[in-house]
Amino acid sequence: MTPVLVLIVMAAGAVAGALGALLGIGGGVFLVPFLNIGLGLPYEISIATSLMTVIATSSAVSAGTTGKNLINLRLGMLLEVGSAAGGLIAALTLEYLTKRQLYFIFAAVTVAISAIMVSRLDRRNVMPPSVDPGVLGGRFIDETGHEVVYRTKRLPVALAASFFAGNISGILGIGGGILKVPALNAWCGVPMRAAAATSALMIGVTAVSSVPVYYARGFINPPLAAAAVLGVLAGSRAGLHFAGRSRARWLKLLMASVLLAVSAIYFFRAL
Repeated sequence: MTPVLVLIVMAAGAVAGALGALLGIGGGVFLVPFLNIGLGLPYEISIATSLMTVIATSSAVSAGTTGKNLINLRLGMLLEVGSAAGGLIAALTLEYLTKRQLYFIFAAVTVAISAIMVSRLDRRNVMPPSVDPGVLGGRFIDETGHEVVYRTKRLPVALAASFFAGNISGILGIGGGILKVPALNAWCGVPMRAAAATSALMIGVTAVSSVPVYYARGFINPPLAAAAVLGVLAGSRAGLHFAGRSRARWLKLLMASVLLAVSAIYFFRAL
């Protein structure tokens, strides 16, 4: 790798890391197309590199949110069952749908979710501090220093979203957070910060299980992965800094914008 290419990959990793820390989506939705289409790298190497950065983002977010109770561990591990099931049948899905069809479906779904996020910008999933959050709910301290209490609603919807996210992730090589975070926030009553932090943990767990397979097949390029991970770690720190000081409404707007950008990327890839 040339020094210029190293700097380019690090910069791309920094953007992916910042978005991952802010929104809990991982950076694969941008990093994979950038490495594959922008730099001309093989698709498998692009996916493997992206998975390495997802692990780095997940680790940084988990460490950076320690003591804030943002990560809902019980909910995250339960939803991982749905993600794992979706990933397992990814190969079966490819037998019935072409990648072009999947790109169109994914683009349409992300546009719809973006519209839902915008329609619920001012809706807060917050309950009085005296309320019991239940088994799958939680408590955390927001950017103003106040305690936020929430209960998880519509668990079947969350499981279905996790299943679909795991399936899409296994086929397209992107993190499932792009679908999990909006579903948890818009439909399941989980505040944006808790949804993002929980998603960041989940996508890291999923990526850890996939990396050994790509490594065994020789798809991980150590210098490339190292440059991307270094960029991600720097970007994650910046993302965490802004996440702790940003209003939930701004995060929702950013998420909706990211969804529209991702939709455009995959729509044009399908043409």
